[in-house]
Amino acid sequence: MKNYFLLAAVLLTICTACKTDNSTKSPTASADYFKQDTSSVQVGGVQKISISTPKGNFSVWTKRFGNNPKLKVLLLNGGPGMSHEYFECLENFLPAAGIEFIYYDQLGTGFSDNPNDVSLWDLPRYVEEVEQVRKALQLDASNFVVLGHSWGGILAMEYALKYQRNLKGLVISNMMASCIDYGKYAEVLAKQMPLDVVTEIRTLEAKKDFSNPRYMELLTPHYYNQHICRIPWPEPMNRAFGRLNSSLYVSMQGPSEFGVSGKLTYWDRKKDLPQLSIPTLTIGGKYDTMDPKHMQWMATQVQHGTYLYCPNGSHMSMYDDQQVYMKGLVAFLQKLEN
Repeated sequence: MKNYFLLAAVLLTICTACKTDNSTKSPTASADYFKQDTSSVQVGGVQKISISTPKGNFSVWTKRFGNNPKLKVLLLNGGPGMSHEYFECLENFLPAAGIEFIYYDQLGTGFSDNPNDVSLWDLPRYVEEVEQVRKALQLDASNFVVLGHSWGGILAMEYALKYQRNLKGLVISNMMASCIDYGKYAEVLAKQMPLDVVTEIRTLEAKKDFSNPRYMELLTPHYYNQHICRIPWPEPMNRAFGRLNSSLYVSMQGPSEFGVSGKLTYWDRKKDLPQLSIPTLTIGGKYDTMDPKHMQWMATQVQHGTYLYCPNGSHMSMYDDQQVYMKGLVAFLQKLEN
């Protein structure tokens, strides 16, 4: 009997020690992640950054979520011309993994200034804008990761090809390395649509009758709901699309996601991918507007590439194949931290 009570006492002591140890670790980690700068008024991590352009100085909006000195992910949203808001789904996954991320509205989008000047909707200028944002946020190769989705993936690739010395890692989400190939893949997807639908869409495009309501009436069920997002569009997506800067979007992309016909039409960086020596993750979805096989190939062209395939995902795989997308993204980012 004495031995029984002695064993019970030992087990109780061990269990108590374990509980004490766990209860001290979790709050400490949480406190570090949500660490506040007590030297100033708290504004929820928002920082307006002044950037210099050929047409003068403007302000762009950023917002930091969390605190991790080893891993800071700057988000480059798509469009071109959408806001950061559709990235809000990351809040349900990255904080739990201790990953700091930074929302950022590019010039002309979201809460940033909009100079309404088409000459500023220019890829090289946006690259320099990202570099100015990096400097203002004091990010460097010890912690700086860029995640670019769609058009943001183009911007991320361009930035990395010029400034990878400042990067710890790169994520190219749902974007091919060639808009020429993107246009060709749109034709592949067009063959999956009813012939009469494609014929009517092409007729409207030939007339440049893009403001005709019929144009989107055809594209929405037959293309957007099949290849942009295959579930009912989540509220953050609708909010981001609702803020779309049409001038920026049409100037660089063209009138719709059904191919590309703007300034980016002939953009192609396939031959330059081997220059990227930083760890790089490419992400593709089975039903994407972008060819998933192309994005898998991209991972083989960079020096340290990883590919994440979302078998149920489309262009917005972070929503319609969310668990696969987030698990793969978090695993890649955590490897960078270690």
